[in-house]
Amino acid sequence: MSAPSQSTEEDKKTEDDKKDSSPPPVSFVERSLEAARPYAMLARLEKPIGSWLLAWPCMWSITMAAMPGALPDLKMLALFGCLCIPMRGAACTVNGLIDRDIDKKVERTKNRPLASGVVTPTQGLCFLGFQLLLGLGLGFLLQLNNFSRVLGLVWLPLVSSYPLMKRLTFWPQAYLGLSFNWGALLGWAAIKDSLEPTVILPMYIAGICWTLVYDTIYAHQDKKDDLKLGVKSTAIRFGDSTKHWISAFGTATIGGLALSGYNAGLAWPYYPFLTAAAAQLAWQISTVDLTDCADCNRKFVSNKWFGALVFSAIFFGRLAS
Repeated sequence: MSAPSQSTEEDKKTEDDKKDSSPPPVSFVERSLEAARPYAMLARLEKPIGSWLLAWPCMWSITMAAMPGALPDLKMLALFGCLCIPMRGAACTVNGLIDRDIDKKVERTKNRPLASGVVTPTQGLCFLGFQLLLGLGLGFLLQLNNFSRVLGLVWLPLVSSYPLMKRLTFWPQAYLGLSFNWGALLGWAAIKDSLEPTVILPMYIAGICWTLVYDTIYAHQDKKDDLKLGVKSTAIRFGDSTKHWISAFGTATIGGLALSGYNAGLAWPYYPFLTAAAAQLAWQISTVDLTDCADCNRKFVSNKWFGALVFSAIFFGRLAS
């Protein structure tokens, strides 16, 4: 008669063991992080290089606008550094919305949130509005002078229309340069409430040429897919002559920066640092294997160091002037 009771006790132990081994309930924080993950991917927060490339021209011009022998406006540097994150995220969101049908067919981009359907176009638009509110509403419109606000608003059509350019021209990288280096104008205007063409225009043109270097290297990753889809790029336009083209644009980059620094009256430390930046750019161009996607990406990402070297050149050149 004791066998049934023993069996019941064993069943209870088994049930207790199952309860003990069941996974703990998912917390609110974990659910929130999981829900936010596709939006972080949509803004490409896992790839901060885009924010660096957007921020460096701002940092250059803010530092160059400082008074001779003085430090740059640290508050403005911090503000622009923070604003570049949501504004770059907004640019990526616009790109994802417009290019989602193309992204589905490209190996490197097919798993992006909008292309894969993890985020719907409506959700993407809402997220875009949130980023614009954060970047424009809390940053540009509340912290900058009126002239800078106007320049900031003029920038929006440039950055939002960029994804269309790859359908229209073999030079979308040049158009990207126009928008991604707008900070060269905006940073100076935020300090001076005006523009000095002899200083800012050479810097802006140098930034556009720099973008043509790094984004042409980047575009070589997708060249095969782009050819199949009819998407245009400088990588396709230049073809086997890519290194000759980007060498010329690299030379123009350094020349423009040298002229900008000279016209701004920067002291001698500017030039050794600029020479180091030139060496970094030359290393990229001479060693990149344009048939190796991984190497193209490595060289592309290394441009954060080029930007840092130019910033150091301006910083010490202005401090010593």
